[in-house]
Amino acid sequence: MLTCKSSMKLLHVFLLVVLPYLNLALSSSGVGDHAEIIRCIERERQALLKFKQAIIEDYGRLSSWGSTKDCCKWEGVHCSNHHNATSHVTILDLRYSYGYDPYQPLRGKISPSLHELHHLRYLDLSFNNDLYGPIPQQFSNLSNLRHLDLGNNYGLNSENLEWLSHLSLLSYLDLSWVQLSKATGWAQSISNLPLLNELYLHTCSLPNVTHSSLIHSNSSVSLSFIDLAVNGLSSSIFNWLFNFSSSLADIDLLDNKLKGLIPDAFGDMVSLRHLNLGLNQLEGGLPKSFVNSSHLQSLVLSDNNLTEELHEFLQKLSGSKNSLESLYLFNNRLTGPLPDFTGFSLLTKLHIDNNSLSGPFPKRIGILSSLLYLDLSGNQISGSFPDLSVFPSLEILYLQNNQLNGTIDRRIGQHHKLKVFNCAFNLLKGTISEAHFSNLSSLWYLDFSYNALTFNFSSDWVPPFQLDVIKFSSCKLGPRFPKWLRTQNKFSLLDMSSNGIVDNIPSWFWDLSPRLSDLNFSHNQINGLLPDLSLKGQHFCGIDLSNNLLTGPIPLVPPFLYNLNLSKNKFRESLHFLCVNTSGYLDYLDLSNNLLSGEIPYCLSHFKELSFISLAYNNLYGEIPISIGSLSQVQILNLRNNKLSGEVPAWLGTNLTSLIVLILRSNEFKGSIPRQLCHLNRIQILDLSQNHLSGNIPPSLSDFTSLVQSNYNYETNAGDGGEYGTYVANAFVQWKGQDQEYGKNLRLLKTIDLSSNKLSGKIPVQVGRLAGLHSLNLSRNTLTGKIIQEIGQMKMLECLDLSANKLSGEIPGSLAHLNFLSVLNLSSNNLSGEIPLSTQLQSFNASAYSENPNLCGLPLPNKCLGDPLITPQPKDKSIQEDEDRSITQGFYVSMGLGFFFGFWGVFGTILYNSRSRHAFFMFLNHITDWIYVTISLNWARLQRRL
Repeated sequence: MLTCKSSMKLLHVFLLVVLPYLNLALSSSGVGDHAEIIRCIERERQALLKFKQAIIEDYGRLSSWGSTKDCCKWEGVHCSNHHNATSHVTILDLRYSYGYDPYQPLRGKISPSLHELHHLRYLDLSFNNDLYGPIPQQFSNLSNLRHLDLGNNYGLNSENLEWLSHLSLLSYLDLSWVQLSKATGWAQSISNLPLLNELYLHTCSLPNVTHSSLIHSNSSVSLSFIDLAVNGLSSSIFNWLFNFSSSLADIDLLDNKLKGLIPDAFGDMVSLRHLNLGLNQLEGGLPKSFVNSSHLQSLVLSDNNLTEELHEFLQKLSGSKNSLESLYLFNNRLTGPLPDFTGFSLLTKLHIDNNSLSGPFPKRIGILSSLLYLDLSGNQISGSFPDLSVFPSLEILYLQNNQLNGTIDRRIGQHHKLKVFNCAFNLLKGTISEAHFSNLSSLWYLDFSYNALTFNFSSDWVPPFQLDVIKFSSCKLGPRFPKWLRTQNKFSLLDMSSNGIVDNIPSWFWDLSPRLSDLNFSHNQINGLLPDLSLKGQHFCGIDLSNNLLTGPIPLVPPFLYNLNLSKNKFRESLHFLCVNTSGYLDYLDLSNNLLSGEIPYCLSHFKELSFISLAYNNLYGEIPISIGSLSQVQILNLRNNKLSGEVPAWLGTNLTSLIVLILRSNEFKGSIPRQLCHLNRIQILDLSQNHLSGNIPPSLSDFTSLVQSNYNYETNAGDGGEYGTYVANAFVQWKGQDQEYGKNLRLLKTIDLSSNKLSGKIPVQVGRLAGLHSLNLSRNTLTGKIIQEIGQMKMLECLDLSANKLSGEIPGSLAHLNFLSVLNLSSNNLSGEIPLSTQLQSFNASAYSENPNLCGLPLPNKCLGDPLITPQPKDKSIQEDEDRSITQGFYVSMGLGFFFGFWGVFGTILYNSRSRHAFFMFLNHITDWIYVTISLNWARLQRRL
């Protein structure tokens, strides 16, 4: 039993020893504010609170700031780990991590109060996106800062970087996406950071380096990583960069304006491991000095103008055979045969696509066991399909857009690691059997499109793979719908167009893959009805079932559909199905060439994103609903060959100002052409023919800006190239007297067709300003007056039809100046006088001028009054004999050889170049015309002399 004295002694010990620890526990647990131990220095606490005040904080990221007086416990704040009562803030990390951060990015301005954190070593505010305003110049006081990351805040800016010069301990700096366009001395400021190791200035609009920036002192000798990508820098950056050649290991100059040859100095950088000079304007080949690059691991020279032969290029990299892992050379002009690159033992990624490589795959080639990714697409590689056994680890293989022929070796089925296999657009043939896929268990992307391949599988075949992308366009899979597809339930894209399928789509197909987003069964003979597609997939983006034999009403479609092409089928009934889908995502709608009837529904206004609308070749009637006027994004509107009536709405010109193609041909429209149509300054194809339009042709047609430009623009944007994703904007256009369907080339046409109406009055002289127009058809109207003299200003005109009008007067001499004119019809008018003499106008058939009783001259048979009769002078017989003797057997041999090499030298070159091909055939067309006209004129003169 304890005595009273001993009890008092124990209490004394408790008070002296235990109680202090109890108080400390209570304070550290936050019990009682007055008892809390606060490590945070008040001055630094206030600086952080001022920073918070400048931030618009909606999502609780800084909710802990102020909840306790100890700022060392706040979100993103870390203090020095000292045993004394107070600690300095050393780390402020508020970086936002997409997908991992439970909060949202910060937004607002960066308060200069942070300069009070004198002991701060680490500051990271990156990836918040919505921080804006200037970087405080007071950051120059953060002299202990080692790590500064303000990158990926698109609203930040700094007019100079002089404040950086005071941060002498800085080793890591990231200001990517910060606007630095006014920071002319940035390079000098960077050079004054002696300990800087990593520098990231990606997409900063950096000014070019000036001469003064190249004169520096105390330059960093430790700079190892530098990222200056996407800044528009000129080649002057090289001189500054090479000041750090002894330390630099990683250089990124992607997407700048570097020109000329690749400098030799890169090859002398002994520490260089990663070099990215892609997407510039470099030319020539690789410097010989690169043979010294023994540590180079990745080299990116893609998207330049390099013209070296590939085997020479690789020889200069021989010093990197035991280090090079990634080589990116795509989108250049490298030539020569494909060399043996298997000497690079560590190579894992090789991208040589879209160059000018030719010849077969090398037969004698070593084994490259490390190669995972091989892209040879977009070249002219010929010969048989390569032996892939030399690449046992291959996972990604792109061979599309070459000239490979023969069959595909069955041994490809043994590449169990192969994930992506694309050999589309080649000359491959033969049968694809189950053996080709026997062990391809990893395959998820397969593209055999546009080859002469036939698929032969047993009805119960179960593939070893689960595909995500399946593309077999223009291969032979039919006539029956492939049953093996039933085993695939993870595909998102399926293209079985032009597969010779003569069958219906089985009901089980629509429930196969919940991930299906793009479906193309076009150009088959698929028949039957479609189910309610709105219930079959929420992820559908594109459906193309065009050119089939599908019947019945069009069912409801998925709500998030972007592209729908059901053209050239036998669908009946109305367009009511469109009114159920109110999601408004539809961008491409082609229901042409069906048996649809009724009026165009008002509900089309739901689809604000529509760019392409074709309802042509149906039985639609009524007026164009005014709701279409709200579709301001429409570029192509094709309503031809229906029974639409009423007037051409004036709002087509005022509301649909993005229109590039407007086709209302073969309907029942009446009234005049509204002058508001002339507001369509992007229009390239305007077809209002075969209606009941009356009145005059609006003089303001010259306001069509895109038709005034006289140059051939092959990159013009008719529907942004005539393509919408994988969908091509097809349309039938009257061209040179015939209906022709245009797809990708639709963007090249510039035509106006107002034929077969009841238009009257004169041809406005303003029409002559349409110098870029390729075809003008005003035939079968009641136009009067003369053919305008200004017609000669339309330098690009290839087709002109003014027939079946009431035009009078002489043919203007300026018409003879249209050098591209290849189709002309002036028949059935009241034209008079002599047809002007030129190599162009006399090349046309007499029918082009027929039924003009008062017209005379070639090529018409009736001569004009006053034609001179000249007696030909006989040729000296001795001269004729000398000319005959000059044509010897050697002459014919030389002529034959000259033709062979000349023809294939030119024709073989242009065969693969669309621009050259167009120019070449235009040249041939005019040469043919010239020869014909010259012969005609000389023959006519000879007849006159005789």
